[in-house]
Amino acid sequence: MLNFYDTSTEPTQAMLDAMTHAKVGDDVYHSDPTVNELERLGASVLGHEDAIFMPTGTMSNLSAVIAAAGRGTEVIAEADSHIVYYEAGGMAAVASVMPRTIVTDDGVLTAERVEPYLRKPDNHYPQTAMVCIENTHNRAGGTVTDVPTMAGLRALCDEHGLHLHVDGARIFNAAVSLGVRAADLAGPADSVSVCLSKGLSAPVGGLLAGSAEFVARARRARKLLGGSMRQAGVVAAAGIVALQTGIDRLAEDHQRARRIADGLASVSGIRVLTPKPVTNFVLVDVAPSGHTADEVVASLEGHGVNASSRPPTTIRFVTHRQVDDDDVAALIKILTDVIGEPPT
Repeated sequence: MLNFYDTSTEPTQAMLDAMTHAKVGDDVYHSDPTVNELERLGASVLGHEDAIFMPTGTMSNLSAVIAAAGRGTEVIAEADSHIVYYEAGGMAAVASVMPRTIVTDDGVLTAERVEPYLRKPDNHYPQTAMVCIENTHNRAGGTVTDVPTMAGLRALCDEHGLHLHVDGARIFNAAVSLGVRAADLAGPADSVSVCLSKGLSAPVGGLLAGSAEFVARARRARKLLGGSMRQAGVVAAAGIVALQTGIDRLAEDHQRARRIADGLASVSGIRVLTPKPVTNFVLVDVAPSGHTADEVVASLEGHGVNASSRPPTTIRFVTHRQVDDDDVAALIKILTDVIGEPPT
């Protein structure tokens, strides 16, 4: 199967070798040497004082909310952001924090967009405690928040005493696209979560970075959520290799996403929603063909291609390390053929 979602990446041979030979300890007591090495490396790469190894990005984001926002406060986030859309309501159900959402056309929160949503002091209102951005933004098609935008958000949060969190599951894609360091995008925030899986190809896990004080609170939140691990160095070893070898290579994924967008631009029945992808996402609308997204995705699966349906008519393709040029050409041909078939 050709898998066009970057959660399907498999570890490299170098990762498997590192996992086999990892030195381990008990991470609950902060005594796993490989986990500690990963956390030091991650903090440095992201421009922060400290970091904590997390099982998942969702747990990273929820731990950040628990560590930074009190019960009954409010977190500002983009309406289609992952923390709002895909994290099972954990912000409300577990952290007892109220999301305040902002609708955008590109998934990017700027200081100008956020400021009108800040609450005035009033006992009737939940107190705003936190601003969460997503970089890159999944549902908007891999869009990027750049360095000047981060500077504006930092200034706004400083002015109003707000915690600035970045859901940076794919922040390394953003950095490569912009030609900057990940620290340039993550450093201005109070906290940042990143995935070591997805494009970086580690099998599991991520990091949550921030000040030493914040990370200490996040470590307690991870324990509360059941995320403390024992000999976690076995998987942390792959994360070290991911940070050392996987970042620059992401540029290849971006180039292949552009080839997909270019190749589908002239296909009758398809409207490319990301005609010039900035990272590794391609969104297409199949409404002109008379098909639904679910119908097309089911047909693609029958032809050996997996992709993500966003009903009613949008399909997402994500490039990654295990998608090569031949796979891109195959996708374009197969999708062209599928779109030409009568709707089921």
